[in-house]
Amino acid sequence: MIETGSQKQQNVNMASSESPATPTIPQNDNTSDLTSVKTWLFLILVLLGSFLVALDRSIVSTAIPVITDEFNALSSYDLYLLPVKTVLLTSSLIFEAASALCGVAPNSTAFIVGRAICGVGAAGIFAGSIVCIIYAVPLHIRPRVQGFFGAFFGVASISGPLIGGGLTSRVTWRWCFYLNLPISSVAIAVIALLLKIPDRDTTKLPLSKKLKKLDFVGTALFIPGFVCLLLALQWGGQTYTWNEWRIIILLAFAGVLLAAFAAIQIWMPATATLSPRIFKQRSVLSAILVTFGISAGNFIFVYYLPTWFQSVQGVDSAQSGIRLLPTMIKMIVGSLVGGFTNSKVGYYTLLVIVGSCLMSVGAGLITTFPLDTSSGKWIGYQILYGIGMDVCFQVPNLTVQAVLPKMDVPIGLSLMLFCNLLASTIFVSVGENVLSNQLLSRLTGMPGFDPSLVTSGVATSLVDILPLQFRQTILVAYNKSLQEVFCIALILCCISVLGCATLEWKNVKKGKNNMATAEAAAEAQEKKFDSSAAEK
Repeated sequence: MIETGSQKQQNVNMASSESPATPTIPQNDNTSDLTSVKTWLFLILVLLGSFLVALDRSIVSTAIPVITDEFNALSSYDLYLLPVKTVLLTSSLIFEAASALCGVAPNSTAFIVGRAICGVGAAGIFAGSIVCIIYAVPLHIRPRVQGFFGAFFGVASISGPLIGGGLTSRVTWRWCFYLNLPISSVAIAVIALLLKIPDRDTTKLPLSKKLKKLDFVGTALFIPGFVCLLLALQWGGQTYTWNEWRIIILLAFAGVLLAAFAAIQIWMPATATLSPRIFKQRSVLSAILVTFGISAGNFIFVYYLPTWFQSVQGVDSAQSGIRLLPTMIKMIVGSLVGGFTNSKVGYYTLLVIVGSCLMSVGAGLITTFPLDTSSGKWIGYQILYGIGMDVCFQVPNLTVQAVLPKMDVPIGLSLMLFCNLLASTIFVSVGENVLSNQLLSRLTGMPGFDPSLVTSGVATSLVDILPLQFRQTILVAYNKSLQEVFCIALILCCISVLGCATLEWKNVKKGKNNMATAEAAAEAQEKKFDSSAAEK
């Protein structure tokens, strides 16, 4: 069985005879420096999980236009109380079942349900994988490991559009989801047979007490509030005008419910989904800005660059996937360079500021794509954006590990994942809304143009449907509309620069020798928290 560093230290602590007044120090920073075979097996498991999630998120990007054409639904593709092992196994099973549902989906409704369930499983896999790193890897080595983590994301992001485009063009888009089944089966087998992580005291609580610790009220407020917001963003300006009573009511409900969710988090901090105490840390707020800007901007490019290649330059799904290679390859380089540099130097703030500036410059250049963009430009601009983006990508996760006490790190990591998913979900929807509205405003009045052609999802065949003499006009409209979408990504990248510039200057290398006192205090606080939870 794979034992983590924390588990090994527990065995040492049991054999030692420390004074009861001295809290046990979890010597995370004295664990193996990635030389143990067991540690590497453990990390491979974590990386496999991240690869699966990233592959699922990217493989659909080149297939989206074809899926929307088939289902006629351009606006439909938006989609520590339990042991970590249980969470990972359950999440993997959910993910596998949902992938199968997406593969056999007979209509857009079934596909949307499958993607929504996929998101639940993917979130559990991703969050559980990152928490596993905390157990296995000392702080001063985590930048290096997270560099590998980002590189695996890059590999999956590269192979995703290529595989997705190839399957969509040569076989069927359904294999984009069938492909998840063997990979997730391997992950489930490895987790079940090899993974062993020590339980916290709270994981041993009776079910009734665990249920009392869950934020049912907050969840009941957040989910409908978020759904109302997404529906308003989806329907506004397309299905209904923005001053339509339905849109106004949806936005009003979203505002009230999300405000009530925030109030509940402050009023009931003991069971809060987003614990208010971690927001008092300046770097956490900065990391939220970084995560939000990077995730939302990147997803706009991942989803709408293939649309630009297919709709404006007329290539098929496979070719559009190949044309994303510059961004994806440089993401790997940026991730590895960032991870190893941060681990060596210790200070991650300067590098991430430089990376965010490069990312913003690259994003700005992408917004200038003309109809006849040369290969040198769309390759070079993507390279600049990709290097900058992935230098920054893992820094928010590293930041919360560096500035928060150990007991709050899982909450901080979950918050970063929450912001990642929230931002990407909202702004993919925003991008689709902007694209549709821009196309409608530019093409309305053209002879033979029916506005329903845009809202019904002919994402790649609009040029072929309308009369040939209007081809150039349609291409210009598509290009200008997608430039507006890319401008949203540019703004988001600039927001991430602000977040990077306000991060604290923390040296993760100090964790190697000087974190014993801080970790001892954190462990004492954690034990007090677990004991109080067990008593309630």
